[in-house]
Amino acid sequence: MKKKISILVGVLGIAFVTFGQAQNPECPQNLSIFAQHAKVKNYEAAYEPWKMVYENCPKLHYATFVYGELILKNKIKSDPANKDTYIKMLADVYKKGPEYFPKKFTVTNANIDAALLMNDQKLGSDEEIFNLLDKAYKEDRDGFKNPKALYLYFSTLVDLNAAGKKDLQEVFDTYDDVTGKIAEENQELGETIVKYVPKEDAGTLTSKETKILAAARQNGENYEKISGSVDAKLGKLADCDNLIPLYQKNFEAHKTDAAWLKSAAGRMDDKGCTGDPMFVKLVEALDKLEPSAQSKYFLGSLYEEQGNSSKASDFFKQSISLEKDPIKKAKKLTNMSSKAAKRGQKSTSRTYAQQALDLNPANGTPYLIIASLYANSANDCGSTTFEKRAIYWKAADMARKAGQVDPSLKSKSAQAASSYAGRAPSKQDIFSSGMAGKTIQFNCWVGGSVKVPSL
Repeated sequence: MKKKISILVGVLGIAFVTFGQAQNPECPQNLSIFAQHAKVKNYEAAYEPWKMVYENCPKLHYATFVYGELILKNKIKSDPANKDTYIKMLADVYKKGPEYFPKKFTVTNANIDAALLMNDQKLGSDEEIFNLLDKAYKEDRDGFKNPKALYLYFSTLVDLNAAGKKDLQEVFDTYDDVTGKIAEENQELGETIVKYVPKEDAGTLTSKETKILAAARQNGENYEKISGSVDAKLGKLADCDNLIPLYQKNFEAHKTDAAWLKSAAGRMDDKGCTGDPMFVKLVEALDKLEPSAQSKYFLGSLYEEQGNSSKASDFFKQSISLEKDPIKKAKKLTNMSSKAAKRGQKSTSRTYAQQALDLNPANGTPYLIIASLYANSANDCGSTTFEKRAIYWKAADMARKAGQVDPSLKSKSAQAASSYAGRAPSKQDIFSSGMAGKTIQFNCWVGGSVKVPSL
């Protein structure tokens, strides 16, 4: 129902030609009146003429439904004594929008809006809200782009599980799908951002491109928020104590189902349950059934857990070699970079991170890994305290890049960059050293240089 409202008043002048004469001759006049009031957010004055049009000639113009949402939401707040009446009217507006103007409104968004209304107004049960969102999501996954609704969809499912009305496997399956959806949206937004960042740096963005970039970043922030909320909502349901008995129970029924085995092994790997024999059973069954980049990766995790880093590395490399999807390959390289960093293999970790960035420049995580590697090398890069601390400028710059290309990491990126910058030489240190504006070369594994800020 959220449409570009600013253009509506401009087109209302030709609405009567476009849609023909209304049955009630007062409809066109009232349409113009409520639209003019609504345009300046005078929703109280807009209500009566809007109500007349909605009840007598709802097919006259789609503005009746766009402005109707705003007018009724205002009435719900301003007239609590008749709140229930306005809520029912708003639900009706959501339902009829796609019926009368299918090119302007979708059934998917109508179901989403209805579910959000029920939730916001504390109406209906969790089951009713979930069923509306489940229908919208499963019938039109691509068109389901409301972050708040996506979180509500998963949240109500978890609540239904807690009430004994949904089983844990459905929670995990939906979690996989929802987090996958978030990743897809972030990837799309990230690609948009990467496309325009060079022009932003060069100061050559057009006004239209500036709006596109700002919208992509804002949407990325919205998905960042719900991503954390989804993980928090899942909480302890996905810890090893719950996962292991669930997969032990269901293994025999699913041991020839490659998709199930991948999901189960992937979740155990993510949650650090790789030391349990159940993980071994899952991985061996998957590799026997369908040797793939994923199964080889899990075998690498298995041998890593056993302390055989050499064999683990071989399987990780096999996994990378077999993976054809550049986004998935980049994710595996990012994981390998993180693992190498934990082992203290800084140069190897950076190499994997850079390879991941080459494949998917819209993923900011490799930048954060590299920033951390630089920050942890302060004592290895420089002969003086000033030179050693200068590495933090390089780390801070790398951390900022993460948030620049990946809005889902905006807060994490800003926090890391601020922390690193705080450890770099202060203005007083720069003044005392006489290094302002000079370049420091790093004669260590990091390489490269950094320019000391001028005072």
